[in-house]
Amino acid sequence: MRIGTLIGDFWGGLGAMLVAVPSAIAFGVAVFAPLGDAYAAQGALAGILGATALGLIAPVLGGTHRLISAPCAPAAAVLSALAIEATEAGTPPEAVLLQLTLVCAAAGVLQLVFGFAGIGRLIKYMPYPVVSGYLTGVGLIIILSQVPRFLGTPKSLALAQAVASPTAWHWSAIGVGGATVAVMLLAPRLTKAVPAAILGLAAGICAYFGFALAAPELLTLAHNPLVVGRLEGSGAGFLATLEARWSSLGGLAPSDLGRILVPAATLAILLSIDTLKTCVVLDALTRSRHDSNRELIGQGVANLAAAAAGGMPGAGTMGATLVNLSSGGQTRASAIVEGALALVAVVVLAPLIGWVPIAGLAGILILVGARMIDWHSFGFLRARSTVLDFAVIAAVVIVAVSYSLVAAAGVGVALAVMLFIREQIGSSVVHRRTSGGEVFSKQMRLPDEMTLLQARGGETAILELQGSLFFGTADQLYDVLEPELKARRFIILDLQRVQSVDLTAAHLLEQIEDRLAERKGSLLFSDLPRNLPSGRDLQRYFGEVGLARAEHRAYVFDELDNALEWVEDRILEEEHVLRAQERPIELREIDLFSGRKPETLAALDACMERRSYQAGEKIFACGDGGDELLLIRRGAVRVVLPISRQEAHHLATFGRGDFFGEMSFLDRAPRSADAIAFTNAELFALSRQRFDEFAAEHPRLATQLLGGLARVLAIRLRYANAELRALRSPGSA
Repeated sequence: MRIGTLIGDFWGGLGAMLVAVPSAIAFGVAVFAPLGDAYAAQGALAGILGATALGLIAPVLGGTHRLISAPCAPAAAVLSALAIEATEAGTPPEAVLLQLTLVCAAAGVLQLVFGFAGIGRLIKYMPYPVVSGYLTGVGLIIILSQVPRFLGTPKSLALAQAVASPTAWHWSAIGVGGATVAVMLLAPRLTKAVPAAILGLAAGICAYFGFALAAPELLTLAHNPLVVGRLEGSGAGFLATLEARWSSLGGLAPSDLGRILVPAATLAILLSIDTLKTCVVLDALTRSRHDSNRELIGQGVANLAAAAAGGMPGAGTMGATLVNLSSGGQTRASAIVEGALALVAVVVLAPLIGWVPIAGLAGILILVGARMIDWHSFGFLRARSTVLDFAVIAAVVIVAVSYSLVAAAGVGVALAVMLFIREQIGSSVVHRRTSGGEVFSKQMRLPDEMTLLQARGGETAILELQGSLFFGTADQLYDVLEPELKARRFIILDLQRVQSVDLTAAHLLEQIEDRLAERKGSLLFSDLPRNLPSGRDLQRYFGEVGLARAEHRAYVFDELDNALEWVEDRILEEEHVLRAQERPIELREIDLFSGRKPETLAALDACMERRSYQAGEKIFACGDGGDELLLIRRGAVRVVLPISRQEAHHLATFGRGDFFGEMSFLDRAPRSADAIAFTNAELFALSRQRFDEFAAEHPRLATQLLGGLARVLAIRLRYANAELRALRSPGSA
């Protein structure tokens, strides 16, 4: 590693530590304070130990460079709520501490499970309204929990009582908290060299000692509810306290273990979301790509280690990560430096940490909570299209604050799913609707055949479906198809834009098929996706549910053109005009030369070269030289435009009596497409040189031949224009 990288990692880690440690202390105190004033110091120490364990372990095992992991607001919200609930239920403080430790350890185990099970990628796709609501809910929980500490009221007073009892307020605490908040807000405008949390906390400490000049009792550390207190906690050494905590595991009942599962699952999910959200932002800033599952494994091991050491759990944090990035951090070594410096801080600054005012920490957390609130979500109220999204956010916030974060996440996901279903139901399942008289297959037909197909075009409906065909849109699909059932014999459903099909929609299509069969009609499917977003092969699924069975009157085609060609052939068969393919025809039977003198046709026949091709044989390829006009005596020829080595676009299919190759015949440029014998085919080939020689002797027939070519090309162009108009017409959708 280069010296420059090492220096950058050191400064990045130092800057991240200066941001992470004050917040970690504040989060730890917020969690432990409900147990009593004597436990605030243990909370401060737990915050620093958590920052140390997360900083040293998560970057080694995780999958993201420059990510800083530390105790965070979601952890503080979940654990402080658990501590308050247990304390109000009369649980002894040491038992509450054990529950908190087990919740942290279980959350780490669950994160390991998430990582090994590959759930990391799924957590990133939590709906935005749910994430926004949960972040806002966590922010409000943090703010509401810190208001009594900001006011300096006794622990016995709840939030409402603390706010409604000005006589219980400690004005020194309010002054300390106010100074902390004010400096944190002003600091970024004055300097960015020192993190605002450090300057704010320093201002709070200075304010505290300033008030102590007028009230000397504030200079007493023991039993002082306004400061953190000695890090040894409640009179015993920290290691002895931790040992006693773990030794009490044997006294846990199964019911106790059951009570920690829901908070542990909540904590694991929230920490995972917080981490991966930060990773996504870091990827965008550094143009990198993190490994979600590996990151969750690293976070899980780090949180297990933090729980074992008696520290706070945490996640990849946005603030410290951005400071690390802006201070020069380049590798995961910067995060390790942050963890090591946090350990140095607890060793060197232990005597000073006891004098940190709790109101100052409360001020820091109130600002952290305020910044977690998604203020931009109020903008969703301005537009009718986003009001319901705001309602989801509001519901998540209300449930989070009044009940629990787990219930809030569940409510949010359920509402988001309902909104998604509502959106799917509200969108049309039909992308385009045309009839058989407007759109034709690429099989080139003779004029009399086209006239018949146009006359009977109303018997066919072509519907290009889109979106999700499921129980929510099945009724809409039936409403669309029911009028067609009364007027059409053939219904073609183009499914290339369909994203999913469930059993309800498949059953409806089977009913449509049965109703068509009663009228001697047919249901045709085309362009069935082989790989839907869900991974399902739609053609195989149709076979599994019985839609594509041989005994049914439903048919599946790879392309819409093939379905159209099948319908056209059925109509022409009924009219007894479908061209037979067995006998090769002669020149006089081709429409271009009908009514010509036998001797003239004999002279033209002498200029022709007869060729034969087997099915699948290439007649010419795109880019080949050649100026022959090719007339089909027997069989069919397919012309395709190559897109890549594996893909080609079907342009047209020509049958007996048709011609192709006219472009090169007219302009003598290289071939512009591939021509392939679709069946065994026999052709007439007329080169431009032989035609010019023939034209010198028979100018009238040569002129009539060119005129005939122009007329057929004009007819083809008119049909193409009509089809294009039908496809682009707004009324066809």
